[in-house]
Amino acid sequence: MVYEQFPNILPTLPKEITFVHSEELLQKYPNLSPKERENAFTKEHKAAFIMGIGGILSNGTKHDERAPDYDDWTTPNDDGFFGLNGDLFVWNEVLGCSFEISSMGIRVDKNALLKQLEICGCQDRKDLYFHNKLLKGELPLSIGGGIGQSRLCMFLLRKGHIGEIQASIWPEDMRQTCREHGMNLI
Repeated sequence: MVYEQFPNILPTLPKEITFVHSEELLQKYPNLSPKERENAFTKEHKAAFIMGIGGILSNGTKHDERAPDYDDWTTPNDDGFFGLNGDLFVWNEVLGCSFEISSMGIRVDKNALLKQLEICGCQDRKDLYFHNKLLKGELPLSIGGGIGQSRLCMFLLRKGHIGEIQASIWPEDMRQTCREHGMNLI
């Protein structure tokens, strides 16, 4: 619909999203930082779902930080890797980098919560309301995530700053910098 309304905006998304685990990215691009790996892979494939974000990789680092009490990044998956979560990225031509549209996954269950709280040294959180209810089995297991609506609009409308599609209060120096780059904040 966007492409019909705005003929000067051409489609750039592939027909399919490429799925990859953060450990596979490390193996493919061992000399790049996590952000550089995201950029290289997403630029090549145009849309990528990167799984297992938050857990320790084979080089002893994390692809990116994740809260211990939200998505499950420690449970083994069917591919032999760890983590039942991931982020959806698209290649953003305007910004020249990968662009996260959504973070989603299977939420922690009792076992994953206990393990991830221990890994992060946050065992004191077990007494918090949500954590306590989950540990007692009083909450349903869930899958979650959301699309960043403003980010999606930025991508589809080929905008370089969130202020071009979302009304807000911006300092004059930010407005001036954006004008210098051809952007007009709302």
